[in-house]
Amino acid sequence: MESNYTVSNITVMEGLDAVRMRPGMYIGTTGPKGLHHLLWEIVDNAIDEAANGYANEISVTLNKDGSATVFDNGRGIPVGIHEKLGVSGVEVVFTQLHAGGKFGYDSYGYSGGLHGVGASVVNALSRWVIVEVFTQNRSYKQEFESAEGPDGKIVSGRPKYPLTETGRTRKQGSLITFLPDDRVFETVEWSYDVIMRRLRELAYLNRGVKLTLADERPGKKGRKDEFCFEGGLSDFVRYLNSESTPLYDTRPSSTTTATTRTCSPT
Repeated sequence: MESNYTVSNITVMEGLDAVRMRPGMYIGTTGPKGLHHLLWEIVDNAIDEAANGYANEISVTLNKDGSATVFDNGRGIPVGIHEKLGVSGVEVVFTQLHAGGKFGYDSYGYSGGLHGVGASVVNALSRWVIVEVFTQNRSYKQEFESAEGPDGKIVSGRPKYPLTETGRTRKQGSLITFLPDDRVFETVEWSYDVIMRRLRELAYLNRGVKLTLADERPGKKGRKDEFCFEGGLSDFVRYLNSESTPLYDTRPSSTTTATTRTCSPT
């Protein structure tokens, strides 16, 4: 069969369309691991704030409608207008691939994620995303959605309205809520145990940072875990040895076994 291959056969994917067409390139799979990868992307952004000394509290809530909310008390996503793109920093972060503050060294001395696609991929693969930012005693909000366009095709992660100031607040940080798209994923059921294990590990790696997980889903409401370790990795070693007899007791004389409540109140 004769087939012509010309420049007209080359498709240019704009915006976040490429993510929705080939999600496996960005999150590995559309199975349970890929679903939870969306959450890791947002949580890791919060951890970057903590690892650089700007946040000490991170919370994850599994909401009754199947969405997930991540809050950190860091600096908040920049809300100013981007000079080249003419939209807010929030809109840039959630709609532009390879956009972020981690490519240079001015904003982050350390970062666990360097490719700048995390938040935008979450937006592309969610039915909707709500971003709230609290900074300089003001609160801001913007919503995004993935919905059918005039031609019947799904348009990924488009802003419903520009970033809007919603009032004054004493809060500080970023609050992101998103609903994974069941048109993309094989399952949109969060695993509390999987998330709990990940947050515990992150708490060990980021000593003094309090990580909280709460479940508000029907039939599971009320389950909550909190992790915070002043000893960091040393507490992790004690956790691994909790059912063993260590050769040496390295605990300070004034310290008992590590718990999830050892951190100072914030």
